[in-house]
Amino acid sequence: MTTELRRLRNYIGGEFKDAADGRTTEVVNPATGEVYATAPLSGQADVDAAMAAAAAAFPGWRDTTPSERQKALLKIADAFEARAEELVAAESENTGKPLALTASEELPPMVDQIRFFAGAARLLEGRSAGEYMDGMTSIIRREPVGVCAQVAPWNYPMMMAVWKFAPAIAAGNTVVLKPSDTTPASTVLMAEIIDSILPKGVFNVVCGDRETGKAMVEHSTPAMASITGSVRAGMQVAESASKDVKRVHLELGGKAPVVVFEDADIAKAVEDIAVAGYFNAGQDCTAATRVLVQDSVHDEFVAALAKAAAETKTGQPDDEDVLYGPLNNPNQLKQVAGFIERLPAHAKVEAGGHQVGEKGYFYAPTVVSGLKQDDEIIQNEVFGPVITVQSFADEAQALEYANGVEFALASSVWTKDHGRAMRMSKNLDFGCVWINTHIPLVAEMPHGGFKKSGYGKDLSAYGFEDYTRIKHVMTSLDG
Repeated sequence: MTTELRRLRNYIGGEFKDAADGRTTEVVNPATGEVYATAPLSGQADVDAAMAAAAAAFPGWRDTTPSERQKALLKIADAFEARAEELVAAESENTGKPLALTASEELPPMVDQIRFFAGAARLLEGRSAGEYMDGMTSIIRREPVGVCAQVAPWNYPMMMAVWKFAPAIAAGNTVVLKPSDTTPASTVLMAEIIDSILPKGVFNVVCGDRETGKAMVEHSTPAMASITGSVRAGMQVAESASKDVKRVHLELGGKAPVVVFEDADIAKAVEDIAVAGYFNAGQDCTAATRVLVQDSVHDEFVAALAKAAAETKTGQPDDEDVLYGPLNNPNQLKQVAGFIERLPAHAKVEAGGHQVGEKGYFYAPTVVSGLKQDDEIIQNEVFGPVITVQSFADEAQALEYANGVEFALASSVWTKDHGRAMRMSKNLDFGCVWINTHIPLVAEMPHGGFKKSGYGKDLSAYGFEDYTRIKHVMTSLDG
């Protein structure tokens, strides 16, 4: 008996459509390795149609009042909340994530973030009007930038879609959003829910692969391109966007240092770091996967972390005891396994280091010690459930190692010494520094990095302002 595959469609101008040329791609559940749906493999014609719909909708949406945009976003948040079970099920099938954790740890923050941007829509700030030249009054206007081309990743498909569309729409822009080709289901479901709330063309979803995203970024219509993805993808987007001077918003890779000093509460640090390192199978740019431990407590820490890893469980989405599910796709499984296979002789695998089961793309919670600063696994993003541990002698060396990578998204410091925590937070070259914790995010605070982790902010008023442009209006008082 053959099970009929679910058929996902693009959402363009308020209508659900197949790709213009009929091409599709298979969508695989990473927990089983089995195909469960097909999605459009959109080409230039589909991108053109979506951009035209967004452009046509822009003047009307731009001219809505902030209170109207707020009301629409609050309706979306309420609708997502009402259909939470469906969204969680779609996201779990998309990604293999545990159902219970997705329902408790992802859906509520996602809804809260939409509500935050609904409020932000009515709180745009700027300099007060004033006379900066005799006889002239100056006014600052903040306006939406226009059509936004947005590309979301596969590690948090639902939440990253929210981080993209919510601030853009709150500011009065229209959106063409492309989910990852491996995880389109939950984004298409979002479009179904949003369909009855937003005017046609304000929110559009185009499914497809890398070439689809390239066509979106290179299209002449969008005023802004926003991507969450790899450094390579971000560099290509920045290069493409430069040809017609589009605005670019990039949230790229990470290699977060987790600096544990000898006076830290080791038991608490181990417990929290294990969760922050293995949650979502380590497929998080801010994951606590690069630990630096002061040499006097290094061995104690490694032993405790290896024990925590051995007690951490991965498995099927309906198992409520698991912390994380599978890696997203076979290529990602191959990448993670490759880092372990290529470890230098001085490295030691303290826990894990192998695939789990024969079905799906599961990888064991892994701890690797004995590493040096220039080792491949220290310098490059693994994006899997692998925590590395290095030792350091003092604060200066900790800072040198922490900053000694090309990424600069997030970091954390574990110490009871307030002065040391403040010095480290000042000198760590990362967009976020947590102290005695790692990975919590709130809608009110910005998320975004430096260096090869990209530029621009998600969340917060700063993220909202990224989707606006500033205009100076000067008027003569004489006429």
